[in-house]
Amino acid sequence: MISGFYFITRQIKTKTKDMSNEYTEKDFKLFEEINKNGRVDPFQKVEYPPIAISMGETKMGGKSFPIPLGTYGNFSFVYGPPKTRKTFLISLMSSVYLNDKVSFGGAMRGYREGKGLLHIDTEQGKFHASKVFRRPFEIADKDSFDNYNTFALRQYSYKERLSFIDYYLYNVADNLGVLILDGVADLCSDVNNIEESSNVVQHLMKWTQELNIHIITVIHSNFGSDKPTGHLGSFLEKKAETQILLEQNTKHENMVTVSCKRSRGFPFEKFSFSVNEYGLPQVVGDLYDPLEGMNIVKVV
Repeated sequence: MISGFYFITRQIKTKTKDMSNEYTEKDFKLFEEINKNGRVDPFQKVEYPPIAISMGETKMGGKSFPIPLGTYGNFSFVYGPPKTRKTFLISLMSSVYLNDKVSFGGAMRGYREGKGLLHIDTEQGKFHASKVFRRPFEIADKDSFDNYNTFALRQYSYKERLSFIDYYLYNVADNLGVLILDGVADLCSDVNNIEESSNVVQHLMKWTQELNIHIITVIHSNFGSDKPTGHLGSFLEKKAETQILLEQNTKHENMVTVSCKRSRGFPFEKFSFSVNEYGLPQVVGDLYDPLEGMNIVKVV
């Protein structure tokens, strides 16, 4: 009697097919590229991707590690109902990234290392967009940042916006680290169009992978729900590294609560931010949940 593994063999007849009529030369080049770059050796060590922006720390093995809001080579998205000050949070994240840290950002940290930030607004005209683009300077109390570029693309079609971003990333941007895209829904004609929504998310994944950047996108949530809107929102949920939910604070009307709805790494702890008398966002308490009671300190 033979002990151990039993091997059952089956003779499989295969037919040799002439594939020249089915695939083009372009197809074969794509297949070769996928076979080369898509293959993963489960026994080869793959390093954790470098962090672009973090919020707070966690401990493992007696050591402290930053909790990523986003890493290079991935994308995240911020979402919530209207008037939850999503753009204010984006401004705060921009300022933190450009400065490594700012006092208004609490425990939020940036890991720029000389890389640039590109901020694209698709919803507002130049006047209102310029106020948003100027806000990181005001938060950091600085007059200039190197490699910080901003565009307002409201007047263009969704196809023109998508084409321009693709062109700029590959032909103009220099040593880019973070792309902020407010809002991603304007890169398709309808957030419930499956083909267009999939195409947008495919572009996000392509840009992050090939350019090793982090992309932060902004989208609304469905009315009365904590789900991002449309099929586009569903595609974002499936592929994003971090899903950042904003909700109006039920205890303090002037605050917005920020929570990690989903993360592929360690979820950051819930925190809140407010907009001060100068119209600037600030984290209220490092990693503090305001719904459990808090002392509000006014920053002037």
